[in-house]
Amino acid sequence: MTTHTDPDQRLLKMPSLRAVRSFVAAAKYQNFTRAAEALCVTQAAISRQIRELESYLGTELFKRTGRSIELTKAGSIFFDAAQLSFINIAQAAERIRQDHGNTSKRVLTLCCSPAFSALWMSRRLPSFFSANPDIDLNLITTQNFLSMEPGVLPDIFITKMAKVREGYHSHPLFHDVIYPICTPRYLEQHPEIRSLEGLRDGVLLNLSPYGRSQVAEHVDWGVWLAIHDIDIESRSRDSLHFFNANDYNMLVQMVLNDQGVALGWDHLIGPLVDQGQLVRPVEQKVVLEDTHHYMAYREDKEDDEALGRFRDWFMDQSGVPTAT
Repeated sequence: MTTHTDPDQRLLKMPSLRAVRSFVAAAKYQNFTRAAEALCVTQAAISRQIRELESYLGTELFKRTGRSIELTKAGSIFFDAAQLSFINIAQAAERIRQDHGNTSKRVLTLCCSPAFSALWMSRRLPSFFSANPDIDLNLITTQNFLSMEPGVLPDIFITKMAKVREGYHSHPLFHDVIYPICTPRYLEQHPEIRSLEGLRDGVLLNLSPYGRSQVAEHVDWGVWLAIHDIDIESRSRDSLHFFNANDYNMLVQMVLNDQGVALGWDHLIGPLVDQGQLVRPVEQKVVLEDTHHYMAYREDKEDDEALGRFRDWFMDQSGVPTAT
């Protein structure tokens, strides 16, 4: 028995993509002649396609005054949507071309958190580019590793999730080591924060859990102090302010601007401590020995030479032995 697919009304009701492409070019250049040159067609073809589109939509898309054209209100609305759609199509096509086409450079797509990108990757990437001039990197940052835009398939994830998704091989990296941080100047001005009780009552810059539901454990000031037998709820009534934000980069910048004390994740701010820009007001720390950060890479690219070079470089930078 033969089965028939019902007509897809949405696709059937779509305007001609050729007409939409002609419209986008005309709207972009505000000129039919330049649009025709850009698309390597005649001006008559551009005019015909736009008339067809206007007839389909039932309204004019351009105001025509002599040789000049200007978008109508309806034209502006349609241009915004059409241009974005064409950009998305072009970007998806480029990602596929880079993955499967013949290009002079290899392109790897990486995905990590905004904090890891700004505080770990940015300071180390120059050494990778210097050693690998034939590899370009496309970096995507997110806090939601389980939900990516359609068509985005990172080659590599750097995440705290042991299993980010199917089809990836995960390699454990390092544990979280967390301790308070401030500037030398701030510590000099607030010597009371050299004790845990003084820290509790001081200006605390706190990383909130908002948007971080995928992280198995979240260490904020309340958790960190509790591990050291200090109850944050016992802050004195005249304690200084307690600031919450889910943007770790912002908190680090506030610390560098002498605005308070934050918790520092060693793999992110260790170099700033080593350089003397930040100091540890107390020696206590928390080490999450039962959890790791992970580097996950696509199993179907395990033998990819460019990915292998990045993997080896990353492991070396992380101080993690490369699996043999």
